Amino acid sequence: MRFDILTLFPEMFEAVLGDSIIGRARSKGLIELNFVQIREFAHNKHRQVDDYPYGGGAGMVMQAEPLYQAYQSVIEGLDYKPRTIYLSPQGKTFRQSTAKRLSKDKHQHIVLLCGHYEGVDQRLLDEIIDEELSLGDFVLTGGEIAAMAMVDATARLIPGVLKSEEAFSEESHFSGLLEYPQYTRPEVWHGEKVPEILLSGHHKNIEAWKRRMSIETTFKKRRGMLSKAKLSPDEKKLVKELKESENL
Repeated sequence: MRFDILTLFPEMFEAVLGDSIIGRARSKGLIELNFVQIREFAHNKHRQVDDYPYGGGAGMVMQAEPLYQAYQSVIEGLDYKPRTIYLSPQGKTFRQSTAKRLSKDKHQHIVLLCGHYEGVDQRLLDEIIDEELSLGDFVLTGGEIAAMAMVDATARLIPGVLKSEEAFSEESHFSGLLEYPQYTRPEVWHGEKVPEILLSGHHKNIEAWKRRMSIETTFKKRRGMLSKAKLSPDEKKLVKELKESENL
């Protein structure tokens, strides 16, 4: 899968996406990351890509033309339009379901535009952007951090990036529930033992325990997720019992 990131700070990305799982996926050719310096497409000696907003207001606005030329440098020669995303606090919230959808993009090619200052000339957004996404209801100084998070979350779902699908299919949010508690050696730490069932070797019972604990964890931490999760009749009964026990 290919990611092209239009940014004023391309050097920020290698420090985060150049190592670990994503770095190894790049070296194997499973994903391609290109960081496009927007300033290279400025048409002035100071490489300025922003200007004062029409109508007044605080701050500066990124100009349409340098961004458009940066984008054209990415799509030149392509016979399709890559999924083009603007990282903006006005966008829809990026979720695990978003990462799953993007990882299955039909062209396996995503362009991310990192905004700065007070935003981007709306005409540019209207012409090239397919959707706007946000990490949440807060404002960052630029889109780079959001872009890193979205690339990481999406790329790890691409076949071969992780060792197996099980590595992510049991994680929080993938199935609509939070993940069950995890334990490792030693069996006893600070007087607390690992749950006996995890030491039993009984696979079916262990899987049932993991599912139950996922439901209980979701109930305690992110209860609203349960309304959208696919639960069996017995699991719905469990949620009802958890609610009743809470009111005792």
